[in-house]
Amino acid sequence: MADMGGEQVQQAVAGAVAVLRTATDRDWRAVNAGRLTWSCREAASHIASDLLAYAGQLAGRAQGAYVPFEITLDGDGAGGLDPADNDGVLHVIETTGALLTAAIRTTPREVRAFHPYPFRSAGPVGFAAMGVAEVLLHTHDIAEGLGLAYEPPAELSTFVLGTIFPHVQPATDPWRTLLWATGRGDLPGRAPVTDWRWSNNLVIPADRLTLEGVTPRAAADLAAGGDGGFVWVEGGPFEGTREAAGMMMKAYESGVHRPEFGLFVLVRREDGRAIGGMGFHGAPDEDGRAEIGYDLTEPARGHGYATEALRALADWALAREDVRSLFATVERDNVPSQRVVERAGFVWVSGNDDGDDDQVAYELRRS
Repeated sequence: MADMGGEQVQQAVAGAVAVLRTATDRDWRAVNAGRLTWSCREAASHIASDLLAYAGQLAGRAQGAYVPFEITLDGDGAGGLDPADNDGVLHVIETTGALLTAAIRTTPREVRAFHPYPFRSAGPVGFAAMGVAEVLLHTHDIAEGLGLAYEPPAELSTFVLGTIFPHVQPATDPWRTLLWATGRGDLPGRAPVTDWRWSNNLVIPADRLTLEGVTPRAAADLAAGGDGGFVWVEGGPFEGTREAAGMMMKAYESGVHRPEFGLFVLVRREDGRAIGGMGFHGAPDEDGRAEIGYDLTEPARGHGYATEALRALADWALAREDVRSLFATVERDNVPSQRVVERAGFVWVSGNDDGDDDQVAYELRRS
């Protein structure tokens, strides 16, 4: 899982341009793009503007706000594109797609740049998925307006859904699912969508670490024996992380996954390497109680990383209105892990009194 989305951006742009090039002799200004109020020409301009904007955000590593990028594909033939030159529009889309691909491939995977939805940042894979989504969806809109047949490869829709639509239960047809999830079509058994946002993964900062939320796409790779797109220290990922990824995938496929209460990979700031996994066994119950689990690769143990990460995750969770308490269960004979939860502020609540229990339970309540 080495590629962070550059290949998918290239594939999406190439497929879109190939379809739209069959209708460059048409007047794109005179036709609305599908259900949008934009003309086909305006929708094409929007594709190019977004690809450029995402490349600029990522390359500049902008924080806190958008860097303004916009392409206006209008002109009178002097200093701008000829309004009738639809081939030129497609060339601009190809160029901006190449810029985003280059930005993705030259940006370290742990870098984040500003994007508002929903956690105020995105990494290279997130910007790739957003770029692919813009290309696929607005090419669909333009093709619908022009009466062209368009259906991108299923793996591109799966990439988008598994990266920035973690809250959408997958279905047998990824393209129809993506159209439904963005208010562009129907899906049997599901209510129409009228309001939607995509969702980049959550990253929680700690002192020496970042806790990076795992997307369904990354979880599927981890559960299948891959690296999930992370660069791991020797011996990683540990088996517990793979099992947690499998649990997360079951929740995703069942439609009950809540992205912020999934799995996080612990990444060292000093070298960008992943050293373990930590996360929730599910969303909080009706009493606001959620369970946390974690593991570290062997080379990372004994340095206080687990305690640091657990404190950061607990502070984030208990600051939410829907979380009142956290608990963790630890093997009775795993004394180092018991010390981790104790140092993070958890207190013993059950087990280990007489040595008959296999596990010890600890709890941390909102103060």
